[in-house]
Amino acid sequence: MRIGIIAPPWLTVPPQAYGGTEAVIDLLARGLAEMGHEVLLAAASGSGSPVPQVPGSFPPDPRHLGRTQDELRHVLNAYGQLGGVEIIHDHTLAGPLLRHAGEGIPVVSTAHNRMDALTLPLYAAIAERAPLLAVSRHQAGTARGVAVSRVIHHGIDAAAVPVGTGAGGYACFLGRMHPNKGVLAAIQVARAAGVPLRIAAKMASAGEHEYFANVIRRELGGDIEYVGELRPGEKYRLLGEAFALLNPLQWDEPFGMVMIESLAAGTPVLSTSRGAAPEIVSDGFTGFLRDTPRALAAALPDCANLSRADCRRSTETTFSARRMVGEHVEFYEECLAGKHGPSPDRE
Repeated sequence: MRIGIIAPPWLTVPPQAYGGTEAVIDLLARGLAEMGHEVLLAAASGSGSPVPQVPGSFPPDPRHLGRTQDELRHVLNAYGQLGGVEIIHDHTLAGPLLRHAGEGIPVVSTAHNRMDALTLPLYAAIAERAPLLAVSRHQAGTARGVAVSRVIHHGIDAAAVPVGTGAGGYACFLGRMHPNKGVLAAIQVARAAGVPLRIAAKMASAGEHEYFANVIRRELGGDIEYVGELRPGEKYRLLGEAFALLNPLQWDEPFGMVMIESLAAGTPVLSTSRGAAPEIVSDGFTGFLRDTPRALAAALPDCANLSRADCRRSTETTFSARRMVGEHVEFYEECLAGKHGPSPDRE
């Protein structure tokens, strides 16, 4: 197949540091190409994904994350360059809503955001124009009134992630410096359990910087250390030497790439049971799911007793990139056969 992929414009593909959606898109694009498909990627300029990329893309500006103008000019350029493909997989919000999107080419959309009062009307409109994929069963279950065609979990190339020993004697937190990611809760749980905590977090927006300055900074010191935003190699070293990833989510995250990244490094995950966490973490096997600060603190030391080999194995099977790519190929083929939404032959 000749497949066009449109990434969001905010970060390069793959991301230089934090960026779960962009990492998944890179894995998908490379995996499709390795299977022999022709892939054309529309991503922010400067992207290092090895597949061919459309000309005319714009440089990313994380300061403008979510700005409508940036996304619209990106998708307009993308659709203008993808006329020769057989199917388009659009990972933006604005793209599938364009009246001329695809111009007779089947378009597939993936919902990367939570289904809530703000996004539900947008995804409902998208689903009327293009088959909509969800990234977890929980996300699909919250899509009230929105037609979700299929759930395809994210995957990871475990072979690219070194397995750590977990011998660093610390737990780690990895994510954005945002209240809903549970940074403060992670500090409180680690302190209650008497466990050192290393925090690696992205701070890009003004709100993230303010949250760090006004809430998190005063919690640091002693065994609680902020190590900054890490690049992939540094991130996997942090995860690999941790005996647990402390991920006390304070919101219903649609997926949570950090959890499968941790499992790929052999590191168990301790999380609240919100969002997709129960679909990723096997309680008592690859981590623990607990919903109160006391229960999280009690379970944290027990993570050191779980099998790191079992954690790794889950990403080589259930959450492998090969599985993810294969499920997308199957869905694309069904779309081209006219099983999901309009096809060029029926318009």
